[in-house]
Amino acid sequence: MKMLVAVIRPHKLAEVRNALAQVGVVGMTVSEVRGHGRQRGQVERYRGAEYVVDLLPKVKVEVAVPDDQVSEVVAAIVQAARTGEIGDGKVFVLPLDDCIRVRTGDRGEDAL
Repeated sequence: MKMLVAVIRPHKLAEVRNALAQVGVVGMTVSEVRGHGRQRGQVERYRGAEYVVDLLPKVKVEVAVPDDQVSEVVAAIVQAARTGEIGDGKVFVLPLDDCIRVRTGDRGEDAL
């Protein structure tokens, strides 16, 4: 099993959710986060003064998937989240040792 962590633009969340549903992903965790990468924030003007917004709003989507679905799910996330501009985000693929469904006690892929 793998844990996929995608950090994407907030307005792309609906497209990513739809893409994940189309490839059979039924559960996910979504968090609103702030950060920056290469775009290093942006300069804003407020009442004539300039200031730098160095932590931009992003959305973190976490999905646990079986090993045989990793490439398909990653491709779905990347295709749905891409705008072609700096700041589109990243997808991290992490090993997932175990998963336990609290309600039933199921373990491993059965708990996904």
